[in-house]
Amino acid sequence: MAKSNIISKEFNITTKDFRKTFWRSFTLLGTYNYERMEALGFNYSIFPELEKIYKDDPEGLKEALVRHMEVFNMTVAPSPFVMGIAIAMEEQYKRDPSNFDPSSINAVKMSLMGPLSGIGDTFFWGVFRILAAAIGCSFAASGNLIAPFIFLLLFNVPQFLTRWYGLKIGYYNGNEFLSNMQKSGKMNLFTYCAGIVGAIAVGCMIATQIALTCPLEFTISGTTIVLQEYIDQILPKLLPLTATLIVFYFLKKKVKVSYIMVALIVIGFICGVFGILG
Repeated sequence: MAKSNIISKEFNITTKDFRKTFWRSFTLLGTYNYERMEALGFNYSIFPELEKIYKDDPEGLKEALVRHMEVFNMTVAPSPFVMGIAIAMEEQYKRDPSNFDPSSINAVKMSLMGPLSGIGDTFFWGVFRILAAAIGCSFAASGNLIAPFIFLLLFNVPQFLTRWYGLKIGYYNGNEFLSNMQKSGKMNLFTYCAGIVGAIAVGCMIATQIALTCPLEFTISGTTIVLQEYIDQILPKLLPLTATLIVFYFLKKKVKVSYIMVALIVIGFICGVFGILG
């Protein structure tokens, strides 16, 4: 095997393995679900490297696969960058398990989801797609048959480059970054901060994505009391937060997601009919 094809001598990870991860990253949304979102696709994408890192450690491989089934969701184009970092962190954990906290792997993934999704959405959906469509439409308007190919090229070339080089940059810089963090003793602090960022991201999603209000009104001595106004005075978005915590409680109790979804639909329907919740 050519020396230039070897990426990690210690674990025998090669460029061929990275190519597999690159192509597999296009399946990230193939198994998207509302329980773990892109986690299965992420696991499938980095499996070639995980298989080599834990070649002689079946239990370690099992733990790694379970670890990467935690919720993951972000814009697909920059996702290989996170995959590269995850691979580097798995190598670090395998190399020095006593001094490396494996929970930091998911903490780092969680902390990168929001910022990279913002960048990815802005450039790939807000810039490249619009630009490619505009140029493609101009060719189509003049009756040029290459119009759809122009659109596909202008949109996909930046995406392909971002995926491939993002994977490599994440891996190589991830290794260097982890080494420096480990030596300086800042890994625990970084993990803690990453957890805070993850909690903030979840809180923002609850506040912006869950529209749950109480339209009940009462008239006392000629004064109309809107219940939602008093709830907002106690804590804005209290009802969405309460609903989320209740769902989380049942998930912790291992209640099936399908049962929870059916219960939410039934409760939502009943509360909607009687005007309890809006």
